[in-house]
Amino acid sequence: MPAGEPVVELHIGDRVTLGKRHPCGSQGWRVTRVGADIGLRCEGCGRRVMLERREVERRLVGAIDPASVDSEATDG
Repeated sequence: MPAGEPVVELHIGDRVTLGKRHPCGSQGWRVTRVGADIGLRCEGCGRRVMLERREVERRLVGAIDPASVDSEATDG
């Protein structure tokens, strides 16, 4: 990555929009893993994929909706 280029901050639970639609027709993805690779779960069919961080940053088109506190986070 060239120096000075901003790094996209992603957090588990964030909703992202990528350029191409998934074959199921959905364009929304939830972040499930953050690191050198980014884990994503399709909001339409639930399919999980792993992409390199660079690839996610390149394909990202929509704003990142931050993770919201929901029942999954409050179960305990």
